Amino acid sequence: MSDSLHHVSSKLSEEIIDIRRHLHQYPELSFKEFETSKFIQSVLEKWGIPFETIGETGVYVDIVGSVDGPAIGLRADIDALPIQEETNVDYKSKHANVMHACGHDGHTAILLGAVHELHRMKVLLQGTVRCIFQPGEEADGAALALIEQGILENPSLDAVIGLHLWPYVSQGSIGIKSGSITASCDDFEIVIKGKGGHSARPHQAIDAIAISAQVIQNLQTIVAKSFNPVHPVVIHIGKINGGEASNIVADKVTLEGTMRALVPEVRARLQEEIMKVCQAAEVQWGATVAVKFVLGAPPINNDPEITSSFEETARQLLGENNVVQLLEPSMGADDFGYFSERVPSLYFRLGIKKEKEIAYDLHHPEFHFDDSVLATGVNLYVNYAITFLKNAGDI
Repeated sequence: MSDSLHHVSSKLSEEIIDIRRHLHQYPELSFKEFETSKFIQSVLEKWGIPFETIGETGVYVDIVGSVDGPAIGLRADIDALPIQEETNVDYKSKHANVMHACGHDGHTAILLGAVHELHRMKVLLQGTVRCIFQPGEEADGAALALIEQGILENPSLDAVIGLHLWPYVSQGSIGIKSGSITASCDDFEIVIKGKGGHSARPHQAIDAIAISAQVIQNLQTIVAKSFNPVHPVVIHIGKINGGEASNIVADKVTLEGTMRALVPEVRARLQEEIMKVCQAAEVQWGATVAVKFVLGAPPINNDPEITSSFEETARQLLGENNVVQLLEPSMGADDFGYFSERVPSLYFRLGIKKEKEIAYDLHHPEFHFDDSVLATGVNLYVNYAITFLKNAGDI
């Protein structure tokens, strides 16, 4: 391990753990992170680090180096989930039905640690590091809102880096992949309006439930038969609402679902194919089928040159065997994709899986991780920010 690399002190590591545990006890849902934002600001004030607010609950810090140069963004999401915590940790959530079940408390603590160290060493920076504490990731749209409010400008960011704790990579390691690493996430609602009637006289009615069953099956046929199989696609119906009684022909059914894709062209065509299925149902059954799409986060695509450069820093810090190449992207989504659409970006996985322990998945009520991983995240952010600013012209 190179002596020239920066490593977080044990004192700061302990403080970061305390920060994470405080955040874990007081989680807040998307766009309601008012106390979380105040806490982040109070930590920065205690450290004497100037900051700016953006939107209602966003916070960012610009750390300007001793010489002019490029600018890099580091991002952490700060919101929690509507989940009742079922862990046995002594710092479990004090808010009923709200939990940091996706590790955003860890992300926030890591970025605060990185802010502390980069501010302390700012004379070493050959440019600017903007550290972004982003609200509303779980609800989608917040990253886009920050972009529209100028978070990527003044200075214009040359790269943005994000991380996510990951229960499928061993603790002490990172998972990384060039190119596609997460999918887009778009929602849709299909409202089928038929004609109600008595079940004994189905010929006098238009059965919205029967139509919905056919629509659901045909949506799955889209996945199997309408797209190149080397381009992963997901169409999922997660909610059905319709019907009044067992002997009544339902006149209305509402379907709610999500669709995922890795390729922008496939993402756009998904809407067209879903519309075709619904229009065919209208013609066949004489019903009215209305579709509403709610577009969410785009895919995250890791810039190849930044990925390669970051891998080198990670190997020096963690060792060759602890930089794991992810063979497959995730069909999950993250609104970090809005950043990667506009700026060369990297989104990597910070491993939390411990040997001989159950690694609960993200969004699970028993999700937890060992706090020792926080220092690893700080070290990766700090060292890569310094490296990027120094070598940006060669990346």
